[in-house]
Amino acid sequence: MEFCGYRARMYSAIIAASAALDAELRPDVIETALVRRPIFDREGRRVFAKLENTQHTGSFKLRGATAKLRSLEPAQLASGVVTASTGNHGAAVARAAFELATTVEVFVSTEADAAKVAAIRDLGAAIRTIPGDPVDAEVAARDEARQAGKTYVPPYNDATVIAGQGTIGVELVRQTEPPAAVVVSVGGGGLISGIAATLHRHWPDTRIVGASATNSAAMHHSVAAGSIIDVEHRDTLSDGTAGGIEAGSMTFEMCRSLVSDWHLIEEDEIAAAMRAYMSNYPDRIEGSAGLALAALDHMDLAGPVVVVLCGRNAADATLATIGLSS
Repeated sequence: MEFCGYRARMYSAIIAASAALDAELRPDVIETALVRRPIFDREGRRVFAKLENTQHTGSFKLRGATAKLRSLEPAQLASGVVTASTGNHGAAVARAAFELATTVEVFVSTEADAAKVAAIRDLGAAIRTIPGDPVDAEVAARDEARQAGKTYVPPYNDATVIAGQGTIGVELVRQTEPPAAVVVSVGGGGLISGIAATLHRHWPDTRIVGASATNSAAMHHSVAAGSIIDVEHRDTLSDGTAGGIEAGSMTFEMCRSLVSDWHLIEEDEIAAAMRAYMSNYPDRIEGSAGLALAALDHMDLAGPVVVVLCGRNAADATLATIGLSS
């Protein structure tokens, strides 16, 4: 698939930024390992996991947050930043803010995981809780940033944040030969957009597979509808991908044009994938990582497949509900 005009220029800019950030984000962001996970193999398929669950703060979000804060002018940093989060993005912004000696206020929705909110607070961020879903928290955070003269750090709808997440794609190109597919969990779409932009350039034959929880699948249904739409959201183990999509989000067009396949995943499938993984491997994963693993059972592809394990920050109480101990 070839792109032209504005879209091609935008994608090229993000790809170039990801390549530059690959070195610039060190040492605040580590290069995570790519490892075999044969328990998920099937006949003709070999599974590899990209261990973003071992990243500082326990998720890929540190990449985009650090990239965005490092792009700010000194005066912007001095004024402090504001963001909205379901948990992992807030923790990432809080850590990046500490490293750059600025302050951060994180808006969370009442749907946010309590353990993740506590982790954000422990990193030194001020917390403000907003009734509703994550999109309501995003709107409130943007309003506060505008009124207070502070910089808003988007969780996904920002070219620099997307480029930061795209450094995962840069690492994959360095770490392995082109796989048949790369599987990524999808919420607002920042992670899969950044990865897909780079991989489309370097591995045009690799399929980019988006996994969405049936209980909260805004991007999946929006892409199917051809425009961003409101969808019903129910509780999901994959709380890191839960919630709606901001109106006009640039990730929508990127997902629509760069993602090859989409799969809806049920809660029992996410739970089963988490149990299988944590019963066989030493590293912890959260529901959004289990979501990507569960998508493997929906795929009929031979050859190597890479699954991005996007985070580890599952609460002990959540793990207990699916029969896992911490």
